Amino acid sequence: YIPAKKTFLSGGHFHGQPLAMAIDLLIIGVSYLSSISERRIARLLDHNVSGLPAHLTSDPGLNSGLMILQLTSAALAAENRNLANPSSVASIPTSANQEDLVSMGMNSGLKFLHILENLERILAIEMISACQGIEFLRPLRSSPIIEKVYQRVRRIVPFIRRDTELSRYVEEMANQIAGQGLTSGIRID
Repeated sequence: YIPAKKTFLSGGHFHGQPLAMAIDLLIIGVSYLSSISERRIARLLDHNVSGLPAHLTSDPGLNSGLMILQLTSAALAAENRNLANPSSVASIPTSANQEDLVSMGMNSGLKFLHILENLERILAIEMISACQGIEFLRPLRSSPIIEKVYQRVRRIVPFIRRDTELSRYVEEMANQIAGQGLTSGIRID
């Protein structure tokens, strides 16, 4: 399948099991990354762990801060864990039993794309949360690289003072992460 052209090309009907299994393994790894990122978000927003204000709000009690973003990241990570069940083990005979062992590689590929989009959103939430947390540690400064990334995030997402709709920030950050806009031109020496 060529997404840009919305075209399917025949693969010659060769057995796709090796590719399907590789994609399934990749899915498991990406799902695990989703869980790691979600756990960092949860720790940042938990004042008992981070020492920062609860839910990273400057006005706790009146405002929810980034609480809903942590709930969103938990839901996305849970979805990724559910989708991480390998498709390549779910063979169903097709073509009048002519193809008795089918790789289900297309299912694996489509799941991978969905899981990757979820991961981009989870990472976006982590970036938003991390930058919000940095605000509470000012005037302290971080490393030059983190400060550059922080400035790029702040061009998209302001400091969240009051409850507001956050999905537009998550989507824009996810687009930046997918397009490598946050890190382009930044070198680690």
